[in-house]
Amino acid sequence: MKRIHAISVAALLAAILPASLGAQVKYEYEFTTVKENPVTSIKNQYRSGTCWCFSALSFLESEIIRDKKIKDEAQYPDLSEMFVVRNAYHDRAAKYVRLDGTLGFSAGSDFGDVMEVIRDYGILPQSAYSGMNYGTELPVQGELDAVLKGYVEAVVKNPNRNLSTAWMRGFDGILDAYLGELPADDPKACRDQLGINTDDYVGLTSLTHHPFYTDFAIEVQDNWRWTRSWNVPLDEFQAIVDNAIDKGYTVLWGGDVSEPGFTRTGLAILLDNTKKSTSGSDQERWVGKSEDKADAAKEEAPQEAEVTQESRQTGFDIKQTTDDHGMHLFGIAKDQNGTKYYLIKNSWGETGKYKGVWYMSENFFKAKTLNIVVNKNAIPKDIQKKLGIK
Repeated sequence: MKRIHAISVAALLAAILPASLGAQVKYEYEFTTVKENPVTSIKNQYRSGTCWCFSALSFLESEIIRDKKIKDEAQYPDLSEMFVVRNAYHDRAAKYVRLDGTLGFSAGSDFGDVMEVIRDYGILPQSAYSGMNYGTELPVQGELDAVLKGYVEAVVKNPNRNLSTAWMRGFDGILDAYLGELPADDPKACRDQLGINTDDYVGLTSLTHHPFYTDFAIEVQDNWRWTRSWNVPLDEFQAIVDNAIDKGYTVLWGGDVSEPGFTRTGLAILLDNTKKSTSGSDQERWVGKSEDKADAAKEEAPQEAEVTQESRQTGFDIKQTTDDHGMHLFGIAKDQNGTKYYLIKNSWGETGKYKGVWYMSENFFKAKTLNIVVNKNAIPKDIQKKLGIK
């Protein structure tokens, strides 16, 4: 998803946090799970802009678990994020150079990127390719990102007046150095053995600047492959998610987490006057350090803003709702007041009150979800018919 520059946390928070959020919370949420579907263990993308990959592979791991009816957690799949990241960077470099540098080039990307990599290259298990060849236990990729960007920018300048036949080998050599050379394993055979068919998955959104029941490429920089999403009304958008969870499927979620209502402790609620927050690691970029961002609750549960199709569109148009982050939605819960929430698996390690899981309210989902990906069979039949999906 989107990458933005880090700035001083203290100065940022003083500038953007509403006064009502300045105190430590006293209200304690109590959640009861209504339905949850199997997910693999919490991972940590750490200092890398690869949420799009961590979340998408978590989603596909759940698909494998569901499809193969795996009951033993010890047998759960663990797919290689960096195999996907490596191939995505290769494809992005080729397109960036062909477009003379007019394409966005960063660590951020889109769910369609994962699907196309797996379709074209296959996938490997984490045990076969960790992609950790640069001296740290967790991903720390600022240097890699900067080196790759500098390299393709130099190629685009075309100092020889004709591109050499060597530049892509040089680019792949950088990937070999930082992520490690690819093993002899056959990634396409692995994909097929796991039963992953990328044609089974459908991207969806709900925006009014395109007609409903048509597909279009969402106009954000990280959608560099120009992956298309089906457009449906907001009530059907949410109905697809609810049906998926009810039928045993999970949902790949992409949206905006740079709101004060998205707290460090594992809560996502839609407060008024939400604004952007960024810093440091990918987690700190959105929710700050330690207690930098106060939890969005008080002695009484805070009131949430109402959401309409129009307010949702306005948020996208004025860039208040952006493609910040990707996560994995796998269940439904309720709080002690009967308010409905979605269970969200994050990729920031076992952090927060719920050890890497966030509780996202319906209103936050409706306002701040940019797009989702689901198995096409998880879509209600009447909506499938409207979209012409079989």
